[in-house]
Amino acid sequence: MGISPLPPLTPRKSPRQDRAVATLDAIFEATIQVLLSDGLIRLTTTRVARRAGVSVGTLYQYFPNKQALLFAVMERYLAMLSGAIEEACAQNLGAKVEGIAETVVKAYLEAKMDQAEVSPSLYRIALELDARELIEAASRRSAKAIGAVLSTAVDGRFANPALLAQTLTAALYGTLPAFCHLVLSPADGREAQKQLTIMFRSYLASHQNGGLSADAAP
Repeated sequence: MGISPLPPLTPRKSPRQDRAVATLDAIFEATIQVLLSDGLIRLTTTRVARRAGVSVGTLYQYFPNKQALLFAVMERYLAMLSGAIEEACAQNLGAKVEGIAETVVKAYLEAKMDQAEVSPSLYRIALELDARELIEAASRRSAKAIGAVLSTAVDGRFANPALLAQTLTAALYGTLPAFCHLVLSPADGREAQKQLTIMFRSYLASHQNGGLSADAAP
């Protein structure tokens, strides 16, 4: 017996007016709240619509089914993570290498900690719906931003900042995956930030000003 294909995951339409954007934001927030209060198994479009204060028909105008809604929630979450890195990098152009390393790690972890409680639910959704393409897209956005800020470092020159950025991004998303099966405690978050910052600073220092060939990067 074959595996049943996933239902369509593409949203039916995108909001074009401020009111529609507000409605969509309410639906996303309600989805997170239902995930936290009722869990993934008990989440239904009816419960989400009720929590968002909209009709089920309104929800279906945007999402054809529960899976499409959850897929959009994952996409929004990953966009939040990569967006935090992009904003932090843009605000630190021309900074020192050590500061860039700390900034990148802090931006990623603070964004994750803001949504720490929902991570286990997102992890289960990611397994069910296969979020690999979404994670890869978020990683590419993050790597591009990190590469751009490294190329402006005031106290160092890198032969291939784009390649270094790819390695750092892989470490960031791999060491503390975008979707965690357990809630990350504040203490664990602080320790992860400390260790990752040391790792990033050491790695970048080894490649500063021709210290190592960029081609030798993992």
